[in-house]
Amino acid sequence: MSTHSAIVVWERPTGAAFKDNKYSRAHEWRFDGGSIVPASSSPSVVPVPLSRPDAVDPEEAFVASLSSCHMLFFLFYAAKTGLVVDRYEDDAVGETGKNSAGAAAVLRVRLRPRIAWAENAPTPEQLADLHHRAHESCYIANSVTTEIAIEPR
Repeated sequence: MSTHSAIVVWERPTGAAFKDNKYSRAHEWRFDGGSIVPASSSPSVVPVPLSRPDAVDPEEAFVASLSSCHMLFFLFYAAKTGLVVDRYEDDAVGETGKNSAGAAAVLRVRLRPRIAWAENAPTPEQLADLHHRAHESCYIANSVTTEIAIEPR
């Protein structure tokens, strides 16, 4: 077992309003390796200028974490199988809406990887098996109730 942490920091500028709900949602994510990521609410949830469109929002981070986890396990299984991947690019998309309890949620994430192979590409059956094993192994996917569809391109 391992632990993983992040420090999330938001600070109200001196004298800035707060009670009127017109405060900036911009904040930072700080990680143990030293990376600092600008973060904000999604502009689709809280309009600009109260959100920061050039920052990562929680919904994007959720989609990226699912995509990254799937990719890392996919690369692991491809290497174990003797396949050589030159490039893996996933144009992943998350869809929000109301869940069965009526709460806002990320209902579905579509992973849409495009993979370039150095040598012989796997058969469609081998490719499907690699994606299946990657999905089954991804602890992020195993931690959520969101539907995750894998649509290789």
